[in-house]
Amino acid sequence: MDKRTNGDSEVAPEKALNKQMLGKLLVVAGLMFGFGFALIPVYKKICDITGSNILSVQEDSQQVVSNTQVDKTRTITVEFDANAQGPWRFRPTVNSLQVHPGEMTQVIYEVVNTQARSINAQAIPSYAPQQAQAYFKKVECFCFQQQTLKPNEAKQMPVVFYIDPALPKNVKTITLSYTFFEVAGQLQKAI
Repeated sequence: MDKRTNGDSEVAPEKALNKQMLGKLLVVAGLMFGFGFALIPVYKKICDITGSNILSVQEDSQQVVSNTQVDKTRTITVEFDANAQGPWRFRPTVNSLQVHPGEMTQVIYEVVNTQARSINAQAIPSYAPQQAQAYFKKVECFCFQQQTLKPNEAKQMPVVFYIDPALPKNVKTITLSYTFFEVAGQLQKAI
């Protein structure tokens, strides 16, 4: 019985110490949460004073944050062209656009499969002048992958791009031309 009593007496102080430690840890965790929560308005005030957070806009103002990478002093004419090498109609929805270097722009190309069968096709871009290719940055383009056109299907396909502001100053017009052709060996019969 002495062992049992002795064992119980050793456990009791350990439980008390564990409870005390748990209480201290809960207090520290609560203080850390409160401190982090209190830093939000302090952080916002510091950013407003220093102007380092340009994305925070006063709620009562109608100020719009603009892209500082756009060169508004230059305007480039981008012409769009389409060549169809197959049984479809293929064209851009606009013939040309005026863009500023650095400005994100989207144009839509339309394609219509005029056949009663599915067709796999691919678009290959070309640029004029050729030196403009290095400065014409496509973010999204239907030319990145093959397109499957179902029988008599019409698709609108976007091209999202911007012109790198490093484009040489003497380039005033860029022509983006796509040749859309059927991919050989990938023909599918209509179901």
